[in-house]
Amino acid sequence: MASVQLAEPDLKLIQKVKKAGGDSVKKCFQCATCSVVCNLSPADKPFPRKEMIWAQWGQTDKLVKDPDVWLCHQCNDCSTYCPRGAKPGDVLAAIRSYAYQRFAFPSFMGKALANPAALPILFLVPVIILLSCVFLFAPTTADGSFLFMQSGQPIDFNIFLPHSSVDALFVFGNIMIFAFAAVGFARFWKGLQIENSGFKISFVQGLILTLKEFLLHKLFNKCEANKPRALGHLILFYGFVGAMITTGCVFVFIFIPHYLHLLGVESLDPFFELPLNLPHPVKILGALSGLALITGGCLLVFRRWANKDNVGANGYTDYLFLYVMSLTGLTGMLAWLTRLTGVPILAYVNYFIHLVFVYVLLWYMPYSKFAHMFYRSLALTYAKRVGRQARS
Repeated sequence: MASVQLAEPDLKLIQKVKKAGGDSVKKCFQCATCSVVCNLSPADKPFPRKEMIWAQWGQTDKLVKDPDVWLCHQCNDCSTYCPRGAKPGDVLAAIRSYAYQRFAFPSFMGKALANPAALPILFLVPVIILLSCVFLFAPTTADGSFLFMQSGQPIDFNIFLPHSSVDALFVFGNIMIFAFAAVGFARFWKGLQIENSGFKISFVQGLILTLKEFLLHKLFNKCEANKPRALGHLILFYGFVGAMITTGCVFVFIFIPHYLHLLGVESLDPFFELPLNLPHPVKILGALSGLALITGGCLLVFRRWANKDNVGANGYTDYLFLYVMSLTGLTGMLAWLTRLTGVPILAYVNYFIHLVFVYVLLWYMPYSKFAHMFYRSLALTYAKRVGRQARS
């Protein structure tokens, strides 16, 4: 005789899922069309049918420990063919948004990133920090005025917002943020392992297979109803990768040698000097990466505007991430182009705005949709280790 289990619904979960874009969750009547049409769903205990009923019943613990929530790539085939308009793809996207809050450390940051009312304050923090760096560290003349405000002074971002202060914020800020993020990722991974039925491959093997899928976007290409999204996502992904490589090159080949030289390593000089201009290869990579961020982001946003019902993932956190990522690329390009115009005020304002978006993107990573690349990587790695794969 089967054992009886008492289901205690978490009403707060249901409310949060609805608020995050899964307001159609109650329309599901368990026909399983979603699981049948999904090319990414495993044959055994397929998603998203079971996730839909867990969400309706407010089964928080089951959902946050379920790797299948992250195997979904928002193809939206399920939502397109759902006879009830329950939009399972949107519900799973809302559950993932809830996961950022659930595992966040500190927890109030997860709530803040999910709340539109907190957005002005979230932007105000890097604005105040960067303005403080300008007033405290920007070089001044003998009469106490800022050097960058002097007429005839060539445009130099280093005399407006010294690179040393920007580097310090970047390095120490990211160390702190990734330490906070590691707490959330560890909580998530520990939860996944509770359902462990035995690993078939090592963590490293699973991670390598996952990274190969990411680099080639193999799973995205299995989508049918939302196939054009794969192109926009691919362009945005490689734009971000290129931007990070560009930043890394500047830091490794310019700033690290510069600081070591200041510390007494006299034989070590920067490999090249700022500012970089075309046709320097690092500048070419940076320009292409910026264009990719703008292009990929605009493609994804436009598809949501033009075809909202079929594309899905229309929650606040989805749009916020796309806007911030796209505007980071746009302001970076404008900072470079306005520097070439020779108009200091335009160049410095655009550079300042660009840094604000950079730090909003990076400092709030563990609590925004930006974190999905890490949560999804862990979930896919776990799924591969236990042999849970798409049936097609």
